[in-house]
Amino acid sequence: MSGAPADRCKIPRAFWLAVEHVGVPPAALLRQARLPATLHLNGQGLASTAQFFALWRALGELTADPGLGIKLVEAAETSVHPPASLAAFHARDYRDGLSRIARFKRLCTPEQLHFSEKGGECTVMFEWLYATEPEPSIAVDVDFATLVELGRRGTGQRLTPVRVEFQRADPKSEVHRRYFECPIRYGQSRNALFLKSTDLDRPFPGHNPELLELLTPALASALGKIQARSTIREQVKIVLKRSLASGRPELSDVAFEIGVSERTLQRRITDEGTTFRELLAEARQELGRQLLSDPSTEIEEVACLLGYQDISSFYRAFRDWEGVTPNRWRELNVEQAPDISVY
Repeated sequence: MSGAPADRCKIPRAFWLAVEHVGVPPAALLRQARLPATLHLNGQGLASTAQFFALWRALGELTADPGLGIKLVEAAETSVHPPASLAAFHARDYRDGLSRIARFKRLCTPEQLHFSEKGGECTVMFEWLYATEPEPSIAVDVDFATLVELGRRGTGQRLTPVRVEFQRADPKSEVHRRYFECPIRYGQSRNALFLKSTDLDRPFPGHNPELLELLTPALASALGKIQARSTIREQVKIVLKRSLASGRPELSDVAFEIGVSERTLQRRITDEGTTFRELLAEARQELGRQLLSDPSTEIEEVACLLGYQDISSFYRAFRDWEGVTPNRWRELNVEQAPDISVY
C-alpha cells in the first residue's frame, strides 16, 4: 500500500471469480470497459474511481440483468470478504458492524459512508470522493445489498430496511422489492438506504472479540498510513471538484466541508507552500482533463461542470493550462476506441 495515490480502488481476486461465476470472462469485461487487458492478472488490481465505475457499467451492459449486483452479494461467501469487511461480520451488533465498515472503507476504495439517525430511522448514503459522475446502478446495488446482507448474516434474521431510494428510473423488475422486502422509490434525488434504528442494536451471535483484537489494530494502522498521506492539498481539491459546478467555492465553504476553521485551513495551505487560488486552478485543470477524456461529454458541459459562466472563459483558461484548445487537447490525448462486440 505504501506510496499508493489516494484515488485507488482495490479490485480483489474475489471480484473476478464472481464475474466468471455469472458467465462473464474477465477479458471480455475489460474489453467492454476499455481497460488494460492484464488488470485481472495482478492478483489484486488497482484502478481509479473512473476505471472502477467503467468496470461496473461494462458488467451491466454485458449481462443486462437489473438484479446482478444483488446476486453477486448474495452469492459471495463471507470468508472471501477483505479484512475490512470481515471484521464487520464478527462485530458486537449491527450498529458496531456498520461502524467498522464505515471506518475501514477507505482501505479498499476512496469512498465514505454517511449515517444520520432521526425518528427511529437510520439513513445511509455512500459518497465517492473522486467521482465526477454518478455511481453506476449495479455498484449502488452492491453497496446497499452488502449492508443489508451484513445485518441478515450477522443477526441470523431476515432484517428488512424501512425503504430504499434510487436515482435511477424504475427498471420494471421486482428483483429489488423481492430482495429488500420494503418500498422502493425510483427517480429520487439521491441513492439512500433507510434502516430501522431498533435493528441496529440487534446482537451478532457470531461476535468474536479475539478475532477483532487481531484485526482492528492492523486495520487501524493501515488506515492511519493512508490518512497521513492525504495532504491538505488533496483534501481541498476533492471538495473543490465536488462543488465547482454550483459556482466558485470560497475558502470558508471548503473549511466547513473539511471540518476545520477558516484560519486553520488557510494556515495549513500556506504551510504546504501553496495558495487557495492555486488549488482552485489545479482542481479545475485536473477535473477538466478528466471530463474531456470522456468523448461523450460535450465541451459546453465540461465548462459548466467546472463552474464557468460561458464557454469562452473556459477556452481562455484551458489554453493557459495546456497551450491548446479543449478540442485540440481531446484530439491529441483521447483515443477514439472502436465499437467492441463481445461474443
